[in-house]
Amino acid sequence: MELVLISGLSGSGKSVALHLLEDAGYYCVDNLPVVMLTALVRMLREEGIRKIAVAIDARSGHGIDLLPEKLKLLADEEVAHNFLFLYSNEETLLKRYSESRRRHPLGKEGQSLSESIRAERELLEPISGLGHRIDTSGLKANALREWVRQFIEIDPTQRLTLTFQSFGFKHGLPLDADLVFDVRCLPNPHYDPDLRPLTGRDRPVIEFLEAQPDFLRMRDDIHHFVATWLPAFIRDNRNYLTVAIGCTGGQHRSVCMAEWLGGAFQDQARVLVRHRTLAGG
Repeated sequence: MELVLISGLSGSGKSVALHLLEDAGYYCVDNLPVVMLTALVRMLREEGIRKIAVAIDARSGHGIDLLPEKLKLLADEEVAHNFLFLYSNEETLLKRYSESRRRHPLGKEGQSLSESIRAERELLEPISGLGHRIDTSGLKANALREWVRQFIEIDPTQRLTLTFQSFGFKHGLPLDADLVFDVRCLPNPHYDPDLRPLTGRDRPVIEFLEAQPDFLRMRDDIHHFVATWLPAFIRDNRNYLTVAIGCTGGQHRSVCMAEWLGGAFQDQARVLVRHRTLAGG
């Protein structure tokens, strides 16, 4: 059985993720009360349904704190799962609600939208660390769909999923990063007119950067740091670890670095490589 759980803040993209899973052939259930999770999975398994996606959010109320217990029961019954937690910064959520003109599900009379968002964030905090976190702030829907598509391909029995994510500091620090490395001190291909329109995935940019001793030294240092501490994260029962690499614009140096690191760790963990700026984030 393939079980995918989706949770997160209202307005952060849960509907986009659930619709993609439905298109991928998953039996989807939205806004399921947490107390019904194990019963639903058992029933659908008896019916022979093997791909299930369940969205759990703040509308479940304070029963949300029962989720760790329910996941342990499913694990005891040998039901592995992938858990995706989506969220955004308050500025992005306010903008999305303004554009959609929808009412916040936790909105109360006399309560502002900002207060509703903060109340939901506090309610979901106990489960926010149970899954793979994606910061959808400023992220386009097509990019989120692609990231979710990558996520559902993860083997849920794999001990740890390691994500290398490039970003541009001028667009803000990604909220979903566990480790952040700053490569802005390295030579910048942006100042070469021939390299400026390219990205860190393109061979001319790669050759330019790999000809820089400082780039190679920092690349080796980051690799050594992650390789040294990865076993400790695994021993700590971490299922997901996101390593963010940032340069000024998120187009050249950080992209090249993330791509190389992703390849270097392929044999040590389930690896995802993402580029926030290139994806429109």
